[in-house]
Amino acid sequence: MRSPDQAKSRSPIRLQDLQGLARLGFDATIAVTNLVENMHQTIASRAGILGPGQDVPARGITGLVYRLVRGTTRVAGLGVDHLTGLLNQGLDNNSQSSPEREAVIAAMCGVWGDHLAQTHNPLAIPMALRVQGQPLTLTRAALQQRVSFPTSRVLVLVHGLCMNDLQWQRKGHDHGAALGQALGLTPVYLHYNTGLHVSDNGQALAQQLQTLVAQWPVPVEQLVLIGHSMGGLVARSACHAAGLAAQPWLSKMAALVCLGSPHHGAPLERGGQLMDRLLGTRRNRAPLAGRGTGRSAGIADLRFGNVQQADWAAHPKHAQKVDARLPTPLPQGVPCYLLAAVQAQREDAARNAWIGDGLVPQASALGEHARAELTLAVPDSHKHVVTGANHWDLLNHPGVYQQLLGWLSHALLQPVQRA
Repeated sequence: MRSPDQAKSRSPIRLQDLQGLARLGFDATIAVTNLVENMHQTIASRAGILGPGQDVPARGITGLVYRLVRGTTRVAGLGVDHLTGLLNQGLDNNSQSSPEREAVIAAMCGVWGDHLAQTHNPLAIPMALRVQGQPLTLTRAALQQRVSFPTSRVLVLVHGLCMNDLQWQRKGHDHGAALGQALGLTPVYLHYNTGLHVSDNGQALAQQLQTLVAQWPVPVEQLVLIGHSMGGLVARSACHAAGLAAQPWLSKMAALVCLGSPHHGAPLERGGQLMDRLLGTRRNRAPLAGRGTGRSAGIADLRFGNVQQADWAAHPKHAQKVDARLPTPLPQGVPCYLLAAVQAQREDAARNAWIGDGLVPQASALGEHARAELTLAVPDSHKHVVTGANHWDLLNHPGVYQQLLGWLSHALLQPVQRA
């Protein structure tokens, strides 16, 4: 791969970032105002002073104050947004970003990414396939310019929640670069807004892969997807969407690998929902019960491991109290591999632990479920557990890399012959 222009600056922050942060700050002020008004009404109603329930806006002088706060905040927000927009015109916002800036924005998108996208906030990350932190233009001519030695084997790596593509490099190791050199793969990295629904990102990734394969400088013979954490669900969702749409790139798939992916959910997200419900049981605390629902749609999908739209469409965000997912089988005929980590030094001591690698239980990462129809059909030889490692160690653990190397060496020797 050709290195991006080293003369470009690596700015820690851009004016458009300030515009986005200002918008988010004003949105937060209005949300806090609504919360305070809601609590005011709840307490007053219980005391028999105001009469209306907590869902009724305050009236009289009190209501006027809250409306003035909201109105003033909106006017101020529009003014600041307009001013920063004018200042931003004509500035170069395409200069190479810093890893620190990328990490902060990725984390914000993980938590509030759906809100950022819905409000057209410039902090919302647009999906792009990238190399060395720079987006690829998916035309044959542009790819020929950016990719020095394109091979017929393409590796696409999909990062996890609150992360970005640059974070595949950890402690001097990058699975993509190492596997590319060892197996003749050309690594490409997905950069996306992890706060959106997994199914929305899966649909978008399927379209990106369709264009990438069609425009790749040489005919693509084998395509490998590796997803870490949420990235595994997004990769599965893309395969599901491609299958429904009969997109030809799926016929190029040589392997799908998921590293520590919560195929059946993560307990921490269920804990957030439980806290909301507990707070809602006390009337004075009821207004606080919805504060956790500020978590993004992407985080909500991790409660049970939603992969397709049908898994969540019947439930408002954070209202999915039971696992009502439809079975989403792995792509037919594609070798699929599941790798889990456990913090314990012995696998058998941690097999039934609530949180195996610190975030994702071992059973969830291996696709195992009490309901047979939800269990992922993967042979034992395509599963592996790394002991004494946490969720992030999956990105650079020597044992993980050796397992990937062994699996993919075998998978790439098999001809891809699917309609």
